[in-house]
Amino acid sequence: MTKHCVFHFLQMQHEANKMWQNQTTISEFILLGFGDLPKVHVLLFLFFLVIYLVTMAGNLLIVVLVVADQHLHTPMYFFLGNLSFLESCYSSTILPKMLSSLWTGEKRISVKACFLQFFIFSCLGGAECYLLAMMSYDRYLAICKPLHYATLMNGRLSFQLAAVSWVSGVFVSTTLTLKVTSLSFCGPNKIDDYFCDVSPSIRFISCSDTHLFELSAFIFTCVFTLPPFLLTLTSYVYIIITILRIPSTTGRQKAFSTCSSHLTVVALFYGALMLVYMLPRSKDISHLKKVFSLFYTILTPMVNPLIYSLRNLEVKESIRKCFRRVIFYITP
Repeated sequence: MTKHCVFHFLQMQHEANKMWQNQTTISEFILLGFGDLPKVHVLLFLFFLVIYLVTMAGNLLIVVLVVADQHLHTPMYFFLGNLSFLESCYSSTILPKMLSSLWTGEKRISVKACFLQFFIFSCLGGAECYLLAMMSYDRYLAICKPLHYATLMNGRLSFQLAAVSWVSGVFVSTTLTLKVTSLSFCGPNKIDDYFCDVSPSIRFISCSDTHLFELSAFIFTCVFTLPPFLLTLTSYVYIIITILRIPSTTGRQKAFSTCSSHLTVVALFYGALMLVYMLPRSKDISHLKKVFSLFYTILTPMVNPLIYSLRNLEVKESIRKCFRRVIFYITP
């Protein structure tokens, strides 16, 4: 009887050790992506390739113009340059891997590569949340307090506000990534998304208790979306009130057009983030969340250069100067 108990105990211990090894031997994840739409993978590849090329061209153009043109060395364009640089990195973190998966059908990604993508994505996403709020505050000062704008928003303050955005992004990203890497993953190793955002599906892919990570992710989502969104909304409310006092009908229409486009993009960005990360975790709405995640990962990086920069007269003039210089140098 005793020998039988000892044998049974050793067998259980062996199974436990084997189970622990299985938890630590998951070497890759499978990104399901758009696996339920195999017939349109080529069309999706072409569609997202065009989006990626347009996104990179628009954002990198803004970065080059802001750096090269002395007339754009102002707080507003400093923020826009930061945003364009961020969006370029953001798109390059997600879209190349997604395009590769659509083209080759290879959906596997190593655990380390997955966590690295999650770290960079979280860092840039967190930074953008606050950077958009800083930009709205800058516009509030420029429009509502024009006489004091140069004093209130100087180069030092704009640098500090941008630095706060970037540091906040690094902080939230580091915290969440460390919590993710402390979890055990024993299967299933399938992530129902087109990039390595483990937050919405962590409960379904981890063997560990994920409540602490989910609570942390929820708190960070609240802190990084609600206050910046409210600050942005408040800034634009004051801006609209100021616009209503403009005597020129044409001036009011132009200002309203600009503000409405800004608010639309901001609402899509923050709203999609809230829906994806603050709604209860459920497989029933995972496809819906995947659709909403397209707004802040793919749509906003593409339209932000057009909405915030390429329609500005200063940027248009800077582009003309740039083309004139290029033509001058290449003309024999």
